[in-house]
Amino acid sequence: QVQLVESGGGLVQAGGSLRLACAASERTLRNYVMGWFRQAPGKEREFVAGTTWSSGRTRYADSVKGRFTISRDHARNTVYLQMNSLKPEDTAVYSCAADPSGTFSSYSYWGQGTQVTVSS
Repeated sequence: QVQLVESGGGLVQAGGSLRLACAASERTLRNYVMGWFRQAPGKEREFVAGTTWSSGRTRYADSVKGRFTISRDHARNTVYLQMNSLKPEDTAVYSCAADPSGTFSSYSYWGQGTQVTVSS
């Protein structure tokens, strides 16, 4: 069982930046894929960004390409989501997810989420 704990959410003005962090309890994430998802009020959860733990291969939703960057720190067992040029439509609860399959299509473990609010 992998425990994921997110941090770094908050309130920011449009055009600003935030960095989210996701600390994983599992020591061996070698074959894992790590992802960030978000869910806005009244909307379905959507994929934001993902990365493979070992190779660092990444994937992004079109809506965040060029603005968000996902990265990982092996020493800290942590995945980050750097969010720049934030827009009000980025407001959502952001959740970290992980899966040992190494594919971007499924995630078995989820964090509790952290709120990101972007004011106009």
